Amino acid sequence: MRIVYHLGVHCTDEDRLVRCLLKNRAILADQGISVPSPTRYRNLLRATATQLRGRRASDDTATMILDQITDDPQAERMILSWNSFMSFPAYAVSDMLYGQGGERMQGFTQIFPDHEAEFHMAIRNPASFLPDLRLRAQGKGHEDILRGVNPTGLRWSDTIRAIKAAVPGVPLTVWCDEDTPLIWPEVLQAISGHAVETVLEDDEELLSDLITEAGFVRYQTYCREHPPQSVSQRRRIVTAFLEKFGRPEKLVADAGVPGWSEDLVEDLTRSYLRDLDRIARTPGVRIIEP
Repeated sequence: MRIVYHLGVHCTDEDRLVRCLLKNRAILADQGISVPSPTRYRNLLRATATQLRGRRASDDTATMILDQITDDPQAERMILSWNSFMSFPAYAVSDMLYGQGGERMQGFTQIFPDHEAEFHMAIRNPASFLPDLRLRAQGKGHEDILRGVNPTGLRWSDTIRAIKAAVPGVPLTVWCDEDTPLIWPEVLQAISGHAVETVLEDDEELLSDLITEAGFVRYQTYCREHPPQSVSQRRRIVTAFLEKFGRPEKLVADAGVPGWSEDLVEDLTRSYLRDLDRIARTPGVRIIEP
């Protein structure tokens, strides 16, 4: 079995991906793809990794955990999705983004040491990601996680290099959250591994959240009457409807961090764009681009 870890991150996916795959678990099962319910594995894997402390699980332990997670232990591929694989929100920022991410993922893969693994994760402009992550942590009763942190020193490429150093043999697929509306079908297919011609139910939940209700109805009507003939054509259609019917409150991020200036936000955005080039040059990393 090949085990696919969808790492989030926080403030990007919001479990839309796993919800879509769960709705399609029957058709995916026919293709040898298992999509367990997150309630069956998130706490279990965290407790097991904590107990193992980075050590390799025994064959009996791995088999027992696998039997608890999936009803189809003979599947060729199993999808595990959790935006807290690398950290809970309150501890995701220190001297780097998800500084313990590499160590934690090394620990999780040791639960199933004889199975191949894949990592998949979205990244997001720190100028909007950090404010949202801060609010999420505060919503859980934690203090300001950005106090004393220099945001200009936080780069996703450092996180990715740490993951690759800790588990060098595991391929990592990355995409920008800002691009997700345009590449959502490709993200779903990359993670699930389903056949390209497979039609998934409710695979447009993300777009329906970003444009008005009337706009989404018009989008669906347009696509029925003019089915996209290619990936690039579908992306052009989505772009046009986002521009015309997009919900501003969903598409425009508000920094909202006391003390942050417009210049800082612009600096973070420019640094993020430069960082994407560093990530693209990282061996063993694949980027899904629009």
